[in-house]
Amino acid sequence: MIDVVKKILLTGVGVAALSKEKIEDLARDLAEKGKMTEQEGKALVDQLLTSSDEARQDLQKQIEAKVQVVLEKMDLAKKSEVDALKLEIEELKKAAAQE
Repeated sequence: MIDVVKKILLTGVGVAALSKEKIEDLARDLAEKGKMTEQEGKALVDQLLTSSDEARQDLQKQIEAKVQVVLEKMDLAKKSEVDALKLEIEELKKAAAQE
């Protein structure tokens, strides 16, 4: 039973969406129903919290990578590029004012 629960929760984004409270509630519920011991419940909570955090971080990295690809395809100027142009304009204004 525990393996089935782990497999269900560890698939896809589901584990990333689990909160600590939901994980603890699930483990408590399984322990109360006699499906696992308290020690197994604690081990499950620890494993699911670790997996949830890893999945959340992986999902974040994937989202950031996809956003970066979209921004590059849009051919938008980066903030650093705009800042460099502003600086260059200011320098040109100063040079023109001195002439």
